[in-house]
Amino acid sequence: MCNEISMYFCELLTKIAMLFKKINKLEDLKCNPTSDKEMKLKVYCDRMSQPSRAILIFCKINGINFEEVTINILKNEQHTPEYKAINPMSQVPAIVDGGFTLFESHAILIYLSGAYPRVASHWYPNNLQEKAKVQSVLDWHHSNLRRGSVGVIINTVLGPLNGLPSSPQAAEEAEKTLAKSLSILEDFWLKDGPFLVGRSQPSIADLSLVCEIMELELLSEKDRYRILSPYKKVLKWVENTKNATAPHFDEVHGVLFKAKKGIQEQLATNSG
Repeated sequence: MCNEISMYFCELLTKIAMLFKKINKLEDLKCNPTSDKEMKLKVYCDRMSQPSRAILIFCKINGINFEEVTINILKNEQHTPEYKAINPMSQVPAIVDGGFTLFESHAILIYLSGAYPRVASHWYPNNLQEKAKVQSVLDWHHSNLRRGSVGVIINTVLGPLNGLPSSPQAAEEAEKTLAKSLSILEDFWLKDGPFLVGRSQPSIADLSLVCEIMELELLSEKDRYRILSPYKKVLKWVENTKNATAPHFDEVHGVLFKAKKGIQEQLATNSG
């Protein structure tokens, strides 16, 4: 009978150990979505896209294990049935993390900040009020800075490069929006510290907005200087963000720097 009791307790202890092992595995998957090689994060992007670059830099600087899947916008790969199954909006970036799919760059940055424990808290603060401040910049971005930046690039660079009729009026309106946004950055968002909303370290808002401003690299040196030179705090903030994310910032932007040379040469040929 003693042997039977011993065997019973051994079996019971074995079952308890197996149960704890399963619980620990579930907790590990919950805290670290990439712990399983088959669950590796996939980032669908094009490095010529400002939001895509922000996602890539964020993943690299925070040591997130991911696979970069290039969606070539110039080849219209964003409109393929395969990609539309991931992002019906046919835009980049998008991510697939295990069985979870997400698009819109700001939402992706927020998700990654919470899903991966190794991400430093300064990127998206735990404090509710600090988090709300960062969110306020993200909400402001799309209808202000991004609207102006994209409008200027399309009307002065990408449109003429692709043989589209130029619209000086549209370019002028876009530049007004951009100038107003840069002034707000200079006088409001950057008035209390080296990074947005008075923070001493960069947040996901800094990374997103600086990647937007970097798109102005596609302009001629003369136009870029004319637009940005009045905003000393903005220029310093761009450098601060570059330094905080080195060496990944320049590496990810390499394709933009390379494209700039070719674009300006082509525009000069077209105008000649």
